[in-house]
Amino acid sequence: MKDAKPDTHAIVVDEVMPHAPETIWKTLTTGALITRWMMPPKDFAPVPGNRFTYQTTPAGAWDGVIRCEVLEVIPNERFSYSWKGGDAGNSGYGSLLDTIVTWTLSRVADGTRVRLVHSGFVTPRNDTAFKNMSEGWKKIIPRLGAVTDEQD
Repeated sequence: MKDAKPDTHAIVVDEVMPHAPETIWKTLTTGALITRWMMPPKDFAPVPGNRFTYQTTPAGAWDGVIRCEVLEVIPNERFSYSWKGGDAGNSGYGSLLDTIVTWTLSRVADGTRVRLVHSGFVTPRNDTAFKNMSEGWKKIIPRLGAVTDEQD
């Protein structure tokens, strides 16, 4: 019997940064700093159950709002939130998206291993988002590092 669940993919970016987990945590969970390495969050607070949004470029029936909810907060270790957007009527950019972003910080000899997993991209509906965001996260992680550099 075939599993009824759709095929999903995850974006994984894993990098060691020369900072303490506490310093990276501050950059990951402070609204003003998030604005500098990603985009401005609206109503952000690193508290489980908190709902916040990002605004990006609208497409078709999608208003460009990314709706998020904080799912897990373990200070200096793990931060997870839902990432939902798009519209069922869109194909390609702006298609319906229901994913989860998870940041994991692990202390290592040279600083902190930062692991981003953005999971739940449904194939083929989210193929465009998966491709675009795979490239996007690879650019955002160095910006996260640069903003964190300024915090030390």
